[in-house]
Amino acid sequence: MTALPAVDTQFPGAGCLLCMAAASVANSSLTSYTKTLQTEDLGKVHLEVAEALRKKGASVKMIDNIDFSKLPDNNNTKPNFARKDFTGLKAQYNVDKLMVISVTMVGIERSYASYVPTSDPKARVAGVSYIVNLNDNSLEWYLPLDVSKASDGKWDEPPKFPGLTNAYFQSLELAKDRIVKPLAQ
Repeated sequence: MTALPAVDTQFPGAGCLLCMAAASVANSSLTSYTKTLQTEDLGKVHLEVAEALRKKGASVKMIDNIDFSKLPDNNNTKPNFARKDFTGLKAQYNVDKLMVISVTMVGIERSYASYVPTSDPKARVAGVSYIVNLNDNSLEWYLPLDVSKASDGKWDEPPKFPGLTNAYFQSLELAKDRIVKPLAQ
């Protein structure tokens, strides 16, 4: 599992520098609060995945701290092949397959059209999980992850934003379930 990104806010659609500044100022209390949120057990989802795979009879070896940026690019650009060349890890770790869990966004997202918000903020967890066959770099399983959850009630209740906070923690649980459940079935 790659390191989790810092919990933060994003404002897609606020593309120019002035637009980004306006969105940032308009949501400053939300951003300050969002940065205090914890990722709870999301950082331990790889342990749940390992247990689910063991229950299905797989031999699981946990590998920590692989620096994916140091892996060479894969020259095979065909569909269903990893973009990085993971084949060197087969001998290094004595494994045949590698499961990667990469979370790329955790926090609150609010869409904009230039200076104007086009949605209420929503909790969001995004990333990808996949299994690479280390013999040929083919992807044997691929799951994009994009969980977005709106507040069930009012969202604009600073300083603690209880509606959005609840949606945030629900999105963390939904993300974990979406990664683990297909592998446990």
